[in-house]
Amino acid sequence: MPDDEEPRDDARVIITREALRDGSLLARVRANVLPGMMVRSDAEIEASLDAILAGHDPAQEVWLFAYGSLLWNPAIRFEAREPALLRGWRRRYAFWLRMGRGSPERPGLMLGLDRGGSCYGIGYRIAAPARDELLLVWRREMFGRAYIARWVSIVIRGAPVRAVTFTANRHYDTYVGSLTDEEAATAIATAKGTLGTCAEYLHQTLAHLHEVGLTDRGLERIAALVDERTLRPIARV
Repeated sequence: MPDDEEPRDDARVIITREALRDGSLLARVRANVLPGMMVRSDAEIEASLDAILAGHDPAQEVWLFAYGSLLWNPAIRFEAREPALLRGWRRRYAFWLRMGRGSPERPGLMLGLDRGGSCYGIGYRIAAPARDELLLVWRREMFGRAYIARWVSIVIRGAPVRAVTFTANRHYDTYVGSLTDEEAATAIATAKGTLGTCAEYLHQTLAHLHEVGLTDRGLERIAALVDERTLRPIARV
């Protein structure tokens, strides 16, 4: 495919609730996994979820903290959606991405939560019993080993709330220890794959933070640099 071509419509992968439920999304990922990439089995994904839910009363709701693509494409059913603040963790481009929104030739970057600082995002309240809905999230976020699922305390409407989220695994082989805004923007401006472009992901994330009155100054700086590296600004969705 020439570098200036976007993925064909019939090659574009859309993350949907149905594809997560019937396993077709995972099947496609596993069929195209890159050499050396470790992918969890269905049993391992469910074991990870069960470990998180151990000790949680199944009659109680679960809050999920979203900070990336779950902001704008949660693909789950939820009862409430609230702006939320997570302290002690910051949103950053934490991993090189060689599939999905990147390629081995032109790697993109993927967001993660890393230690330090704070992060605004969205809290989704999932009705009890929450396991079936959370399993869809686990199939999406935990099929690889880039993330560590954990309980955190978020602030919603001034009150602390216990929530599940996904933090960066610093021992994962594509973890990015440090990267300047300029280096990140250069990669994001050209990276694309079957899920679309990295630039689209960046601007979608910012747009949906703006939608609820939030922003991320670090992502704003990178977005401006990405726009400088393209012939025209990428449309804000």
